[in-house]
Amino acid sequence: MIDSVNYSIYTTSEYSTTISFGDSMDEAINQKVQALFLQLKRNSLWLDVIPAYTTVTVLYDVSVIRKKHPSTATFVRTELEKALQQRENYQPEISRSLTIPVCYHPSFAPDLDRICHERKLERNDFIALHAQASYRVYMIGFLPGFPYMGNVHPSLVLPRLEKPRTNVMAGSVGIAGEQTGIYPLDSPGGWNIIGRTPVKIFDTLRQDPVFFRPGDLVSFLPISKEQFEDFDENEFLNSL
Repeated sequence: MIDSVNYSIYTTSEYSTTISFGDSMDEAINQKVQALFLQLKRNSLWLDVIPAYTTVTVLYDVSVIRKKHPSTATFVRTELEKALQQRENYQPEISRSLTIPVCYHPSFAPDLDRICHERKLERNDFIALHAQASYRVYMIGFLPGFPYMGNVHPSLVLPRLEKPRTNVMAGSVGIAGEQTGIYPLDSPGGWNIIGRTPVKIFDTLRQDPVFFRPGDLVSFLPISKEQFEDFDENEFLNSL
């Protein structure tokens, strides 16, 4: 159910409009975002529907709308408010619970020892704090399949690196702010790297290349470097 006093609608470009439910990283808000995203995806009026932490942005063809409606902004706002009122349709997809193996070996975690020193945490305590929590996938973005997950334990909240790396290996697990995430591809990056998973979270050879979905609940299973090297992708996928 959408509370009309807790959202705002604003135009973001000539061909896009955004609905915002707030500005904080909050599971209840993100559930509204995901539910509205699913509702709007059913409407062919929208060229694209883009969910984020607290917002949903719709893209549309202005030339098509103007053939029947004198004001694109008014028409789009009316359509979005109709969707917001269709409360019975706001049923988020059932969340999946996923356990992702992560190796925190120093060779995969270039920032972990520095962070432990700065926070006065033992390495095992840091790993336990990171691995024992359950994280919600709030959104997918930045790179294809990159899951933005939260919220990390307050002791693990970290600023981004002052100087981003020019290359972060695919599978690297990082922390930035209250978020933890996994790099799906080799790429530049400014998150603190604390481990690596052997799971391919973006694979164009799969029917669905993107492993995670918004709303998934994720926990991490610490594994040794030997287990990382012996990891069987097919066995893992078949176990889900």
